[in-house]
Amino acid sequence: MSENSLEITKSFQIHNPKDRKIFRFFEIIPGLLSWLTLFLAFWLSKTMPILVIFFIIAFDIIWLLRIFYLSLCQIASFKKLKKNLKINWLEKLQKDYTDSWSDIYHIITLPTYKEGSEIIDSSCRALENCIYPKDKMIVVLAIEERGGEEAKKIAKQIQDKYEKIFFRFLITVHPKDIEGEVAGKGSNVSWALKKVKEIIVVPLKIPYQNIIVSNFDIDTKPYPNYFSVLTWNYLKAEFPLRSSYQPIPVYNNNIWDAPAFSRIIASSSTFWQMMQQERQEQLVTYSSHSFPFTVFADIGYPSKIVSDDSNVFWKAYLFYQGDYRVVPLYYPVSMDTVMAKNLWLTIVNQYKQQRRWAWGSENIPYLFYNFFKDKKLAVKEKIRHSLVMIEGFWSWSVSALLIFFLGWLPIFLGGEKFHNSLLFYSIPRLTSNLMTISMFGMVISAGMSFLLLPPRPANYGRIRSLSMILQWLLLPITLILFGSFPAIDAQTRLMLGKELGFWPTAKSRKL
Repeated sequence: MSENSLEITKSFQIHNPKDRKIFRFFEIIPGLLSWLTLFLAFWLSKTMPILVIFFIIAFDIIWLLRIFYLSLCQIASFKKLKKNLKINWLEKLQKDYTDSWSDIYHIITLPTYKEGSEIIDSSCRALENCIYPKDKMIVVLAIEERGGEEAKKIAKQIQDKYEKIFFRFLITVHPKDIEGEVAGKGSNVSWALKKVKEIIVVPLKIPYQNIIVSNFDIDTKPYPNYFSVLTWNYLKAEFPLRSSYQPIPVYNNNIWDAPAFSRIIASSSTFWQMMQQERQEQLVTYSSHSFPFTVFADIGYPSKIVSDDSNVFWKAYLFYQGDYRVVPLYYPVSMDTVMAKNLWLTIVNQYKQQRRWAWGSENIPYLFYNFFKDKKLAVKEKIRHSLVMIEGFWSWSVSALLIFFLGWLPIFLGGEKFHNSLLFYSIPRLTSNLMTISMFGMVISAGMSFLLLPPRPANYGRIRSLSMILQWLLLPITLILFGSFPAIDAQTRLMLGKELGFWPTAKSRKL
């Protein structure tokens, strides 16, 4: 595996015409599969409606079984999360790893662009409130030169307030317009880690294997025992230096203030990550996560790609020849639900955030190209990861549309011969019954979302609490408007070679 292939994130970066065409073909695959599915849904509904009906029945049954399986994963993960919240992890850490735990340092990167001081301050306050020795915590506030003098002013105020609390509090300024970089979180974090290595780690001669990096979004507020849980899992791991560590993101920072559709989308993201913690063979780093500093020393941090949080896992996986994994922590960090100054801006921001997340499909050509180039990785592992990624992004873009609309297409397009058949009258009732049964998954999610809520603010009454349950009736709409549509949008852009830059989600909270 050549080092250059791990740095290639777009087809236009490849000089060899043959290799460039191969990478370009892989970029087309996600969008092509989604659009082909939608085209076939319409065409076959008109030309072969009976075939479509049998496909619908099979698809709905498979989806029902999948919901049942994922609900079991969700329940198991939820139980572990609730159990972990009750444990005194620092005490457990000191007991289980008496001689080694105190050697571990934590670097916490907080990349910011134009967020207000209240957002940054609340995250730093959460770090201060963590039950872990502050003399082992290095906080890096990574600002952007593009943020201007106001960003520097806010950063200095935060530093003055917190620098005496932690072992080190470093401000880094990521220069703008570095050639080849994608302006965004990944390039900012890459610059910040280079600086913390140069300014702190190397001069103090801290062993790389004794450092864990926690790459947080600026709105991430770790729960009190996070670093104790992380350190315990790091020391317990069979392959600590070949593992990333993933908490469960819960979007509780402003959950009571956000509109219903934003709350559903945020909670759905939480529950998906809870399910993935139980499916460790599919678990990939997401949003806020942690990894050994040795990984950064070996491969750096992705600076040429939008979806850096997942790409860093795949880059490590490829660099270490498949000897890399994600350890689930079953422990939460709290983040912001999308909320803007008004409802329309919230809708726009929510769509853009989901589209940026769906742009993670750019990892498909990255992974496939490196699988194609790497002859040492086991073929079965290549196939397994490829199928999981393809199915995941395909489901993201088309499953909701197939579930809610495909059953009706043969009825409208099937023609007179089909209209006179028994299936014409029975299929709506059958699919409706299957979907009704599958609603139990939504009921489970509604109950869990309520149990994960922080205390209700005094300015809200019981009606607001009731809305936290009733909001789940909007799930079918959100799955399409903020699931399928932005996913198809992102995949189509990738297919057509239209770049999607990093769009930072605006942070807004009621004061």
